[in-house]
Order: sequence, then structure tokens, then C-alpha cells
Amino acid sequence: MTAQVLVSGGSGYIAGFLIRQLVAEGWMVHTTVRSLAREAAVRELLAVDNRRLRFFAADLNADAGWAEATAGCSHVAHVASPLPAGVPKDANELIVPARDGALRALRAAKAAGVKRFVMTSSVAAISYGRGRGVHHFTEADWTDLSKPGISPYIQSKTVAERAARDWMAREGGAMEYVSLCPSVVLGPVWSRDHSASVMVVRKLLDGSMRAYPDIGFGVVDVRDVADLHVRALNAPGLAGERFIASGRFMKLREIAEVLRTQLGDEARRVPTRQVPDWLVRVAAHFNPVARAVVGELGSVRNQSPAHAQAVLGWQTRPVEQSIADTARCLLDLGIVKL
Repeated sequence: MTAQVLVSGGSGYIAGFLIRQLVAEGWMVHTTVRSLAREAAVRELLAVDNRRLRFFAADLNADAGWAEATAGCSHVAHVASPLPAGVPKDANELIVPARDGALRALRAAKAAGVKRFVMTSSVAAISYGRGRGVHHFTEADWTDLSKPGISPYIQSKTVAERAARDWMAREGGAMEYVSLCPSVVLGPVWSRDHSASVMVVRKLLDGSMRAYPDIGFGVVDVRDVADLHVRALNAPGLAGERFIASGRFMKLREIAEVLRTQLGDEARRVPTRQVPDWLVRVAAHFNPVARAVVGELGSVRNQSPAHAQAVLGWQTRPVEQSIADTARCLLDLGIVKL
């Protein structure tokens, strides 16, 4: 019997690559979108065997549609979660849908008899709130939300994963829960409706970031993140597991250097200057974007993928390839014009 899986958030960046891989491997896939008016456009982008893909309308903020979407599924990959391009004024704009959407998907999955629930969390739930210095993180770590300056997005991912794990401990029964924690996800882009995670490369490439602060991220390729999801859906004996999905940590300065090396003249707008820390701190008084990063100035967050490599045999492609592929797609699609 062919395995059937729900991938929530089917119009999203990670979900698109995951759906493609699952269909190619023979799964029957259910997916959710907030409105079925988007179904035709998403099908066209995915370009998979439509006989193996069904769409359902379901929103993170409402109960409707989740029971229908999970019906008949043995597995769930809960990928849907809000990822804004900017910083909301109220953190609950992100926290509430991330947390309540995860709980809605969990309740529907248990009611449908799902065996394995894989949730896309984030290293945002692991490695923030430590301040300056070089830090090394594993799956045992959690972001310290008691520290000032934690951005709404980081809060939302931390609260949502903790809420999911607490619910599983109380009510999960025999259903297996696994969380995956990607870092900043880069790689090929299919359309102008791209993920907010790609904005870091876009802003460097188009010159709108005229200088970069002393911050950075772990970088991971969207194709490798999709592959890790498939491994987490398939591998036996993973109940309660947590896996970091990250390549090496890179400062914005290093990402800019990769763009200049890989793209030559097409990277002519990429900045070469770093913003002094004192100026970022001044800007934080009136700029929400600066306020969201000021607490991480000078921080190096090394997030080890060793656990996923050892348990699931997962490997990542070079971060330089992921950065260059992102940039070339942005240029080819005309999203960035030079």
C-alpha cells in the first residue's frame, strides 16, 4: 500500500521541495493552502504528477480543514509557519499562529491515526539569547526567551516547538513526534513569491543593504532540508528526536564575499563595508529591524548537524553553492535587476 503524507503549507519554500521529492519517491501527498484559489498556481510551480497530490484549504488560525487534510494519512510533515519579511509590532502576530497551528495539526493527526509527525522548527528555538562570543549548540539547547531583544520570529519558533512537545507528552499517545531545526534556508528560487529567508541574499545583491552589521547565520540548502524531512519521515525509531539542519555559520561579511567570488561583476552592488556596532545600537532605538539584531552583534552560533549525520546519514552541499544558486535564480527571474 502506498504511504500517504500531509505536508502543511504547500505554497511554502521548504514544502515545495519536499512535495517534489515525496511524489518522486512514490508517496501520495496531501497539502494545505490557506485558499484553494492558489491551487492551480502552486500545482504549476510544483510540476509533479497531479494524480499523487491533493490540496485542502486549512489555516493555522482556524480548525476548519485540518481533519479532512489528515484523513487517511500515516505521516505528517508540519512545515507551515509564519515567516515575515519584516518585524511585526506585536510578537503575538507570529507566536499565536505558529503555536496554535502546530497544536491544530497535532490534534488532527492524532485523531486520524497518524504514526509519525515531523515538525519543522528552527535553530531559532535553539541558539539565541546568548549574546557576544563564540557559542556551540546541539539539539539539547533551547533559546533563552528571558533575555531582552529576542525577535518575534525567534519567540514564535521557540514557543511553538515547546508547546508541541508539551502536548505530545500529555496527549500524544503512540504517535511519534520528531522536530527538525533548520538554519537560514537558501538555494534555488522558483518564483517571485519566494521565502523571506532568501531576503538576506536579495538585499546584499541588489544593494539595498549598503553595509552589513556584525551578525551571521548558519546556512543550509533547501534541497538538503527537504531530504532531511524525507529521512525523518521514513527512518524507524525516532520518537521524540530533534535534529539540527545547518551548514556552517557565516557572517554577512562572508556571504558577501562568496557572492563577489561566485558572481563577479553581477555582484557589483554587494556592500563591502561593515556597520559599526555603536551605530546599530543607536538605530535600534527607532528601527525595528536593527532592534531585532542588536542582541546578536558579535555572536557566532555554531549549530552542529552531527546528530542528523550520525542517525540519518544526512549530508549537506557546500554553503557556497547554496548562496550562489540563490543569487543566480534571483537574477534569472528578474527579482533582482542590476
